[in-house]
Amino acid sequence: MDLVQLILELIDLRSFSNLWYWIALGVIWSSAIHWVMGVPQDMIQRARRERGEILADLESLVRINVARMLYLSRASGAVMLAFLCFMVTTLGMLGFVYDVEFAQALLFIFVPLAVLGGLSLRTASIIARGEGQGDALFRRLFWHRLSTQVLGMIAILVTSLYGMWQNMQISITN
Repeated sequence: MDLVQLILELIDLRSFSNLWYWIALGVIWSSAIHWVMGVPQDMIQRARRERGEILADLESLVRINVARMLYLSRASGAVMLAFLCFMVTTLGMLGFVYDVEFAQALLFIFVPLAVLGGLSLRTASIIARGEGQGDALFRRLFWHRLSTQVLGMIAILVTSLYGMWQNMQISITN
């Protein structure tokens, strides 16, 4: 096998049949599930178990991340939303009108992450309204992590079903 051919197989843009796409999808969702509102899950568990100073650190870290998210949404939320809509529309047109598989694959990553961004913003506003301490904070972070896990499972399921269908279509036509 030629070296150029090997390199082209490694960076193949037929995403749904590429192992690197599935590894990246798994890493993206496992990271999203591990980092709840910008706080690692192990810190949340440790704060729930030990309380005291680690709980104060957790509350401070969540407060900082919530304030940052809410500031960004107020300062440039409309611009970010417009850019997101532009990107989703562009990827959707490239993917499903012009049949570019790489654009379809990116769309299956970006759309669920955009939904997760909306969920995170909603959770941040709830925490800012008064659920930023103690058991209420643990409960809110638990439900946010659970909803992230469910969203990730649905996103991976839909992506894998579409990817299998896409690969079957390609193998039938060849």
